[in-house]
Amino acid sequence: MSRIGKKPIIIPENTELKQDGATITVKGLKGELTRTFRSEVAVKVDGNTINLEPANNSKFARSLWGTYGSHLQNMIDGVNKPFEKKLIITGVGYRAEITGNKITLTLGYSHKIEVEVPTSLTVTIEKNKITIVGVDKEEVGQFAAKIRSYRTPEPYKGKGIRYDDEIIKRKEGKKTV
Repeated sequence: MSRIGKKPIIIPENTELKQDGATITVKGLKGELTRTFRSEVAVKVDGNTINLEPANNSKFARSLWGTYGSHLQNMIDGVNKPFEKKLIITGVGYRAEITGNKITLTLGYSHKIEVEVPTSLTVTIEKNKITIVGVDKEEVGQFAAKIRSYRTPEPYKGKGIRYDDEIIKRKEGKKTV
């Protein structure tokens, strides 16, 4: 039994949820999200609550039960209060600039890296902090991971791009005799 799937999801007052077969659209103050769900989990909307039940007792349906509950909760949370990820750039000469809808990263390579920002995300850069804001939790996390992958933090000096709440376990360098 899924603990997340069993709990009813409450729809806030300023949020509108529309179900069209397997497609669910959630509208809120900050945006709109649409997602298509498989038929293995039945989504029932009753007034201002959503209840999920597996359509059959298969292992696959039970595994999707809690996952769909999390997806629906994230959709409702995102259209009311957008998700945010912060990245910190550490290193001498490492910097990021934003021009239009592109981020230009200077990360110690022989070339600059240009990354196009998706239209549904808002990116701001202050000194060495990149803030990514958007209504879709998956898209915000994926874009942050993409930027971080260009220069992951190294364990000796800690240079690279890391998440704001990430702790880099530092290693000791070579010892002299």
